Amino acid sequence: MDRKLTRVAGMGLAALLGSTSLAAAEVTVEFWHSFGGSSGDALAEIIANFEEANPGITIEAEHVGNYNDIVARLQAAIPAGRGPDAVIMEVTRYGLFADRGVLMDLTDYLEADPLKDELFDFAREVGVYEGKNYIVPFNSSTPVTYVNKDIFERAGLPEDTPLTTYDEILAAAQKIQGALGDEGIYGIAAPGQFARWGLIMDNDSDLIDSVSGEVLIDAPNTVEAYEWMASLVHEHGVASADNVTDEKTGRDAFFAGKVGIMLNSTGNYRQSKASLGDDLIVRPLPCNKVCAAPIGGAGIGILSTADAEVQDAAYEFISFAASAESNAIWFAGTGYMPINRNTADQPLAAETLENEPGIRVSIEQLDVARGRPRPPVVTWMRATEYDMWQAMALGQRDVEDTLADFAKRTRVEAGRVGQ
Repeated sequence: MDRKLTRVAGMGLAALLGSTSLAAAEVTVEFWHSFGGSSGDALAEIIANFEEANPGITIEAEHVGNYNDIVARLQAAIPAGRGPDAVIMEVTRYGLFADRGVLMDLTDYLEADPLKDELFDFAREVGVYEGKNYIVPFNSSTPVTYVNKDIFERAGLPEDTPLTTYDEILAAAQKIQGALGDEGIYGIAAPGQFARWGLIMDNDSDLIDSVSGEVLIDAPNTVEAYEWMASLVHEHGVASADNVTDEKTGRDAFFAGKVGIMLNSTGNYRQSKASLGDDLIVRPLPCNKVCAAPIGGAGIGILSTADAEVQDAAYEFISFAASAESNAIWFAGTGYMPINRNTADQPLAAETLENEPGIRVSIEQLDVARGRPRPPVVTWMRATEYDMWQAMALGQRDVEDTLADFAKRTRVEAGRVGQ
């Protein structure tokens, strides 16, 4: 048996016997992540619990920035030999690093870990690329529809106003804009990239087919979805142009009570609730032609360059972070979906589900949620999409022409990185 399998078998046996730590000596795991605010607080609690249970292991956590920042910094750090030992990787972008051998294959670790039977199917699937596990899920989400009930009431909209189609959303946003626009309130926040992907799925399309890998950026239903999203800004004026050039401003305006509707990740639930209190309503992502929602979030991977004992320690932390106890802390503290089948049985999670109905929406939406493609080209595609979106939303370029060009470039890039 080679050294890795020996370590894996040992880890599996120790887990079955209930061992709290495998480290024979002090081990430090450098861990890059993307969580601040309430999410950062929940992560810190999980890390503290892990270190208390595993006195031989220290998790040196560093907040690097958002998912895009992590990708950029990791790409710069690897050639210089300055990468971390473990890293949060967004579920559509880790394929680039798995394909290049940067992330180690965790399949043997996970197969020897009882955790594998506790993860929901969707959670287990997001970590698989080319038939192997490269990340173990930590935070999973879908986009949902956030509504400010006070703004709706002031605009003369009932709380149960339908928001299930493009037309219904636009009508509500226009009524808010007409009634409250003079107060600096917008009807809707311009959708961020995660929400844009969801709205495209709701229009019975995708950016890349998750099974065949076919580029669908210029498909008719994708074009139609972008035309509608862009019209919110440059044609109807119900969303701010500032939200297009800096997506955080839409979220922050919603928190501040300056936006009536926001389509955004369940990861924003906790801060939305803290900001709006009882005025927060959470609804499913709209259906336009079909009901569908992308599964987002991230998982934790281990770099193949880490020392063997550090890899073992890092996997212990990953397994601990995905346990029902840790996942309950994360779910209750952030609004991200449970990834562990036993999370809801934890008292903290059960209390949250009982007292906060808004947090249930993403779980109920899983019936129509699906994973997204994760081949290497997706990292390039997502980085490039921001500029394409800005040009369309600000009325600088025709939507159909822009997407035709974007699709052509994506196909060329897919061929290049696939070689």
